[in-house]
Amino acid sequence: MARKRLYRSKKKLGQAPGSVVYTGERSKEKLFLEAFDFTKDNYTEKQLTNIEDCFEYKHTETITWINLNGLNHVNAIETLGKHFDIHHLALEDIVNISQRPKLDDHETYLFFVIKMLYYNDSNHLVSEQVSLILGKNYVFSFQEAEGDVFDPIRDRIRNAKGRVRGMSSDYLLYTLIDAIVDHYFNIIEILGDKIEDLETDVFANKTRDDLSIRIQDLKREILRVRRAVFPLREIINKIEKNESNLIHEKTITYFKDIYDHLIQVTENIELHREIIGGLMGMYLTSISNKMNEVMKVLTIMASIFIPLTFIAGIYGMNFKYMPELEFKYGYFAIWGLMVIVFLVLLFYFKRKKWL
Repeated sequence: MARKRLYRSKKKLGQAPGSVVYTGERSKEKLFLEAFDFTKDNYTEKQLTNIEDCFEYKHTETITWINLNGLNHVNAIETLGKHFDIHHLALEDIVNISQRPKLDDHETYLFFVIKMLYYNDSNHLVSEQVSLILGKNYVFSFQEAEGDVFDPIRDRIRNAKGRVRGMSSDYLLYTLIDAIVDHYFNIIEILGDKIEDLETDVFANKTRDDLSIRIQDLKREILRVRRAVFPLREIINKIEKNESNLIHEKTITYFKDIYDHLIQVTENIELHREIIGGLMGMYLTSISNKMNEVMKVLTIMASIFIPLTFIAGIYGMNFKYMPELEFKYGYFAIWGLMVIVFLVLLFYFKRKKWL
């Protein structure tokens, strides 16, 4: 992972500020454009073939949502930005996928960077950057690849469910952010299930080599979720205090609901972090306890054999004059003495509850 991040950062070295350079790895992603244009009573849905098809929505009185997949198509994004007067620094941030979640006010539009989280088919956590631009009658969304959490929004537009068809573009923006935040709860639930599995293994005193790796991997996943969620609280807080004409007073209430959801998510993240820290401590303690048990057994065995070795050493010396060497039953007497010493030590250790 460290090498990939270093590689991505090198792509921007030496570039002038505002240079639109894609920093991701999906360089073969196809450009996909879709447009939802609607009013309370009507809507149209189109899959656009080229970026110029978006231009007709600039001055319409209807509400338009244009979704673009494929950040590697830098020329198309620059063309769109030039026609809709989007600042080159915002375009730079759209294709630079390592951006921190943020909100920029450009007077005629608001620019958002948010992280969309999901688990792929390999059950690995993916953090995909989604950039949103809110204009007077339009919302642009920029994604690195196909697949997102916006299908419920598409269905609500098609079937005129909820308020989205009867509201302005700021409410459409709210629904998109709300869909991303709602999916955070699914991520938290999956993390909770993983933590429960780890707890079961740790409490069962399983000391497999992969257990510590699983704990560390889960800890990294929680940190990635934390880095995506925590800055978003600042963004929603900024929206509530923002005096932009693009967000109406009645829509602020809905953003406050998102903020409440983010509080719940962040509380769960902090709880999971504490549990993971405790699990690592328990795992290390169990390893230490097992090591102590082994050392205790070895120490007791050594303590038993020390006097036996001493006796054997005494009568293993090659002095010519040793009275016991001429004793007829000396061999059996030494064996008997050793057995007695062994049993006495064994009884003593058991009485002390060392065994």
